[in-house]
Amino acid sequence: MSEPATPSPLLKFALEMAGTAAQEIIPRFQRTDVRNKADGSPVTEADLEAERVMRELISLRFPTHGILGEEGDSVNLDAEFCWVLDPIDGTGAFALGLPTFGTLIALLRNGQPILGVINMPGLKETVYAELGGGCWYLNRMGELERASVRTGVHRLEDAFLSTTGVYCTDIDPRSMDSPFNMSNLIRQSGRFRFVGDCVQHALVATGRLDAAFDPKMNPWDNAAIIPCILEAGGMVSDGLGDTSDLVHAKHLVTSSGATLHEDILNAIRPE
Repeated sequence: MSEPATPSPLLKFALEMAGTAAQEIIPRFQRTDVRNKADGSPVTEADLEAERVMRELISLRFPTHGILGEEGDSVNLDAEFCWVLDPIDGTGAFALGLPTFGTLIALLRNGQPILGVINMPGLKETVYAELGGGCWYLNRMGELERASVRTGVHRLEDAFLSTTGVYCTDIDPRSMDSPFNMSNLIRQSGRFRFVGDCVQHALVATGRLDAAFDPKMNPWDNAAIIPCILEAGGMVSDGLGDTSDLVHAKHLVTSSGATLHEDILNAIRPE
């Protein structure tokens, strides 16, 4: 078992929030009704209650901090520090009774993510990182180890890739004018699976997948993933290769290295 440097008070607080959210989520897992929001995406009581308790903790502990969450109104977004919350990333999987969902917690400082937590209570795994402090993986046995991307895979034809879905791609282009070429990515990959949501990026950070692609993302989807991948030694960009504003990227590619990353971008480039 590895021991990281002492986490900052802010990272400790983020991990505390993740545990508090899990206390609202797990008792409702496979025991909750699902409804659709105005945009057609699913939401459950677990989503709403998990975000509520996290917001309450932030308001009590750091009342001047901003909050950006998927399920609630934005608060003080111009603050130096802003928490970004996704109580259940992968609500579709959660609603089906599948454990491949997670709680995403990030902290932005002046708009840039400085820490991220990917807590997967259904899998009993947590991946977290703080800039300059490395990426860490707590497995279901309670063992903590340094997380790092898998090295040695440089070609797309040798890589194990995943994606969340086919929306905004040539397979299902209805919601995008210039869809990504998912068919090309599937054909060229050594192995390809549909893993889904934050779990696939956690697998990249811990060296179990070589790369992951999400063709449709929001700030609460992105923010926690970014420091985890970077501190694990990986690469992050949007689907067009832009790295200038990853928190607000509309799509996201994470990978184990620069050469593979470039191959992925070339494969999915819209025609």
